[in-house]
Amino acid sequence: MSDPHDQEDFRFEWHGNTLVITPAANVEQMRWDLIEQAADIVMTPLAEQQAPIVIFDLGEVNYFGSVFLALLLRCHKYVRSRGGEMVLCGTSPGATELLRITALDTLWALYDTRDDALAAVD
Repeated sequence: MSDPHDQEDFRFEWHGNTLVITPAANVEQMRWDLIEQAADIVMTPLAEQQAPIVIFDLGEVNYFGSVFLALLLRCHKYVRSRGGEMVLCGTSPGATELLRITALDTLWALYDTRDDALAAVD
């Protein structure tokens, strides 16, 4: 992640009351010292939402490690504290395995496609 204020690292799309966040493929290179700034960028659109629904579309991300997992956990904690729900979709086989090994696949529902996720949270 080059500049934490560069929103090209994350695309935001509203589908009704659901926010779809699509990280860029380079999210795996996110620096640990930028994690809080990145979390703020991701969570800012949710500030006005009651019970936010968030879908992380990971279709462009082949691999991620502990830094991005930390970002997901921060976002999850924020969304849950506001009575909302966060789900993931489009995870690569490697990312799905990482989530399984860390038991985070029990924390978030995983969907194959964005459409599947949108249908599930609607």
